[in-house]
Amino acid sequence: MRPGWDEYFMQIAHTVSTRSTCPRASVGCVLVREHRILTTGYNGAPRGVAHCTEVGCTLVGDHCVRATHAEANAVVQGALHGVSLEGATAYCTHQPCVNCSKLLISAGVRKIVYDGPYPDAVAGVLLAEAGVAAVQYAALEGARG
Repeated sequence: MRPGWDEYFMQIAHTVSTRSTCPRASVGCVLVREHRILTTGYNGAPRGVAHCTEVGCTLVGDHCVRATHAEANAVVQGALHGVSLEGATAYCTHQPCVNCSKLLISAGVRKIVYDGPYPDAVAGVLLAEAGVAAVQYAALEGARG
């Protein structure tokens, strides 16, 4: 059966996540506008820095700070290649954290569809204040029946 657009782009986000180089979580993000993929990103070390899979994670608190988050990498790809993200929808395997939410807001993303929860109350407040819709993919599936 042919998937709907949300299912299609969420499947691609999950495929993108397989490129992750941080063993703590495989996260993928696809930025889309008018049913066209603009950029993708997965969590991994910055260019020129050894990946977690090569040297281990660098933990501060309970977070790996060696890896750049998938959403941030997707935004960086837009900047690096001159691709405007204004009006885009982000399809993310995980709900964006506060820092990634701020990047997506500033990049002009208007909607975020995420699969797995990563509850961050501050991220939710900022997204709502900026008028960025954040919808869990499972809720979309349930609404379609």
